[in-house]
Amino acid sequence: MVVVYTVGVGMPLTLQYSVLADITADTGISTASLVEGTGYMFLLLGFGCLFWQPIAQTYGRRGVYLVSTLACVPLMVWTAYSKSSGEWFAHRILLGFFAAPIESLPEISIPDVFFAHDRGAWMSLYVFALFGSNFLAPLVAGWFAQAFGWRWTMHFGAMMVALTFVILFFGMEETMYFRKTLEGLEDEEPVPAMVDKVDVGEKSSGVLQGTSTSSANSNHVVDVFPARRTFLQHLNPFQAMPGRPSNKEMFNSMWLPLAIIIQFPTVAWAGFIYGINLCWYNVLNATASPVLSAAPYNWSTGLVGTIYAGPIVGAAFGCLWAGLVADRITLWLARRNKGIREPEQRLWTLAISSVLSCIGLIVWGVGAKHEIHWAGLAVGLGILTFSVVAGGCVALSYNVDCFKDISGNSTTSIIIIRNVMGFAMSYGITPWWTNMGLQNAFIMAGFLSLGCTGTFLFFVWKGKALRRWSAPKYWEYAAKSRAFAHE
Repeated sequence: MVVVYTVGVGMPLTLQYSVLADITADTGISTASLVEGTGYMFLLLGFGCLFWQPIAQTYGRRGVYLVSTLACVPLMVWTAYSKSSGEWFAHRILLGFFAAPIESLPEISIPDVFFAHDRGAWMSLYVFALFGSNFLAPLVAGWFAQAFGWRWTMHFGAMMVALTFVILFFGMEETMYFRKTLEGLEDEEPVPAMVDKVDVGEKSSGVLQGTSTSSANSNHVVDVFPARRTFLQHLNPFQAMPGRPSNKEMFNSMWLPLAIIIQFPTVAWAGFIYGINLCWYNVLNATASPVLSAAPYNWSTGLVGTIYAGPIVGAAFGCLWAGLVADRITLWLARRNKGIREPEQRLWTLAISSVLSCIGLIVWGVGAKHEIHWAGLAVGLGILTFSVVAGGCVALSYNVDCFKDISGNSTTSIIIIRNVMGFAMSYGITPWWTNMGLQNAFIMAGFLSLGCTGTFLFFVWKGKALRRWSAPKYWEYAAKSRAFAHE
């Protein structure tokens, strides 16, 4: 259901990328303004998480997913009637605010149900759904607009997100619950107040998760779980689950992600890595339609959309690399480290993506300047997208691995950094490449990408020390979070 939400909302938000030229020709809104409006949407996709994430952590994930989806329906209809830059900016800003959960809520739904050694794979599936939907949308929109016009393309987006709401309403269950332990410390100390339990024999010192036994005495600790809810109870959008934060704490947590950026260097860096990769994704979207619809390619709207087949393939391989392969590499390194898994072990997978992002940017920009065959451009975009998806997956997984029990707030911190950087790139990319030229701009971008992603080497070296520096604040925030579950 999280993937359904991600695709069902992600596609409508990005239908415009391959039809920018058509929108400009029909409405007179300049391409620069259209791209700028997309930048405002990305900005609100980040800062909107400050509002939605605390609500999801207090009243549940399901209701926020549903509200987000439903609100996008009329906004997509409004998009079809855009006539001025002001209108375009307005619905992009509102779409950014209401669709903001797509950026951060799946990242806490995944730790709800998956353990550390599986998270990379599932996080990469989410990132693939996010970016894959964003690449599939222009492909579909290009041919749809050629047949029915760009305005009906936006109506199609409204229908899609409406169907998504119906599926989620009947299919998505609540995954929120409050753990009684902190990840990694389940064996450290029993907390009798956390669960109702039945003791057999002497007091057990086992882990208070499921059923645990003491090998010496065969003592048992059995959790008593709540009764199964009925189907109608499952349809409840929100629920005040016992142990949830108070409303005061909910409002306090709306500013906490901003403090986390300063207090947790690894979180700030993960946001930077995710952000720099989003920048190259925005570069791709801002230049694909203007480059391919002009001479010598002179492609139709449908063909411009087809170029996104390359990024879809690249995103699939990036998902596999940063997910399944990264999980296996991490386990292999943990065995070599005497069975101890460190979050920094996951970062080695960025070595490949840092080089490939540089290659992909140069192939795209220099290739377009020298008017190479379109297949070369598609390969360049596929290589670039591999790195974009891999970088995003690794950044998110690394953040959760470092500070899992505050990942709801720290993920919001990452998305704010990411989307501020994405907004800046959306705002500046059109004048950058038009003034500097495709070749020089993309050579510079390629080596900038290589240098930025290459900073993973510093965090492989010093990441653990930085986590230790942040540890007192982490235990403070995590203890407050666990305290709610004890009430």
